[in-house]
Amino acid sequence: MRYLILMLLPLLSIFLQSTIFHTYSIKGAVPDLVLVFVVFYSLLNKKNNSTIYGFFCGLLEDLYLGRAIGMNAIAKACTAFLVARLQGGVFKDNILVGIIAVLLGSIINGFLLLLLSLASYNLVYFDHLLFISLIYQIIYNVILAAPLYAIYYRSTQRGWLRKTGD
Repeated sequence: MRYLILMLLPLLSIFLQSTIFHTYSIKGAVPDLVLVFVVFYSLLNKKNNSTIYGFFCGLLEDLYLGRAIGMNAIAKACTAFLVARLQGGVFKDNILVGIIAVLLGSIINGFLLLLLSLASYNLVYFDHLLFISLIYQIIYNVILAAPLYAIYYRSTQRGWLRKTGD
């Protein structure tokens, strides 16, 4: 059941991002729920598993968006790797840890996507609107991180996302 839910989370996130949250966007920015769940997974799991999960979730997002296949996959895999690498000795029971991890993950992911856009010769217009949109997306992610982390963490401890026999 755990693996089924881990596969359905990015699909449900993409659906919610493109429907409900698109309607309630803040200055055109919608939360990146896929990234939020990748960060949560990375915070609570091993480095290699997190990187693979981040790549898979980013690839699903790329396939849905249909442009620049691989950019989100690489950015989310690298973000997952870095979050998993930094999570070593933190007390994961604290909701503030989840919020800070989403904040850092959102900044890292935004920076990586910007670098990948430049590296792929994708025209990126550096104006203040790009950075304003990124800031609003980060704020949106952080606001959603608090309740979502509480639910996600509880589920990993005694719910459907709990590891059994790994």
